[in-house]
Amino acid sequence: MTDDQLIEQFLSGNLHAFNTLVWRWQRPIYNFALRFLGNAEDARDVTQKTFIKAYKKLGSLKDPQKFSTWLHQIALNLCRDENKRRRKHVNISLDIDQSNHKDRLEASLMDDFTDPSAEKALQQTELQQILQKALERIPEEQRTVVILKELQGMKFTEIAELLGISVNTAKSRMYYGLNALRKILNQWNIDREAIHDDL
Repeated sequence: MTDDQLIEQFLSGNLHAFNTLVWRWQRPIYNFALRFLGNAEDARDVTQKTFIKAYKKLGSLKDPQKFSTWLHQIALNLCRDENKRRRKHVNISLDIDQSNHKDRLEASLMDDFTDPSAEKALQQTELQQILQKALERIPEEQRTVVILKELQGMKFTEIAELLGISVNTAKSRMYYGLNALRKILNQWNIDREAIHDDL
């Protein structure tokens, strides 16, 4: 059953249909919030708040076929609110220990970020930690596009609609975001080519 069919059922009084939407989208929204915020507890809070808000506002969604974009917009706004709250109350250190990671990274910047193979579990964990720190270092507008495109698998047209920007702007932010990540990894002396040769 599609999202828009579930929404139609929910708006017709079938409350269980919303539970199915939560089951379907809880993990993607949590992953988005986790990558954006870098903290599991905050990501869980944002995920919960996202679905509470979606439950209350679902009747105002004009195009049910765009539920995914709409839901990510709610999550993004909540993530931004959380970042504002953090800046007021917490000074987050973004320092990392570079020496433990130089010989662990794969050659691909994003492909291995989501590689689930068991034999690379240690590299995966370390890569996720490093990339999370790198993501936190790049401008929010670039980080948002990189997360939505590379980690959430959204199309540029969807990202553009979600952020209220043109497709070309979304692509530009993606380009600059990935370049910024590569520069950060280089600054941290991450020798990806040497690792690639060892594999």
